[in-house]
Amino acid sequence: MITTLPKTLEVDGTAQPIRSDFRAALDCMAALNDADLTDGEKAYCVLYILFEDFAALQNHEEALEKAMWFLSCGKSDKKDAPKRMDWEQDFDLIAPPVNRVLGFECRSAAYLHWWTFVGAYMEIGECFFQSVVSIRIKLEKGKKLEDYERAFYREHRAEIDLRERFSGAEEDLFRQFGV
Repeated sequence: MITTLPKTLEVDGTAQPIRSDFRAALDCMAALNDADLTDGEKAYCVLYILFEDFAALQNHEEALEKAMWFLSCGKSDKKDAPKRMDWEQDFDLIAPPVNRVLGFECRSAAYLHWWTFVGAYMEIGECFFQSVVSIRIKLEKGKKLEDYERAFYREHRAEIDLRERFSGAEEDLFRQFGV
C-alpha cells in the first residue's frame, strides 16, 4: 500500500527528485505518443522531463522503469488495453470534470501531483467526456449505437474519433498523394 505521493524515485539506491506535477506527466505522455520519435528518443524525453537532475542518472534503464511506474500511478501490471482516450486530444474535455471533482481549476494550480490529478480523473462520473468514451467503446466493439448516441456522434465526431498520429514523413507522403 502506498500512502504518500512520491516526489522522488529510487534509482541505483539513490532518491532522485522528480517533477511530480501533472503537467510534467502530461508532457511525458505527449513524448510517448509522438510518432516522430524513436523508442530511444521517447525514453530520453521521459527521463529528461521527469527527473530534475537528468545528468545524475547513471542507470537509465532502471530510471525509465521507475518513471513508467510513476506515470502509471504505482501500477506495475502492464495490460495492453485498447486505446480509448488520448491525454493530448482529450485534455480539454477532461479538465472541466476534473475541476469539478477537485473543487478548483487544475490548470491554474501552481502545483498538482500527477497521482492526485489521475485520482480526480478516475472520479469524474457522468460528463461530456464520459459520453465520448462510452461511444468510443461501443464503436470499438462494433456495438450498435442508440439513436441519441448516433446523433451525439454526428455532432461531436471530431471529439469522439481518436486521431491517428503520423510522423512528419508520413504526413508529407500523404500530402504528396493529396490525402
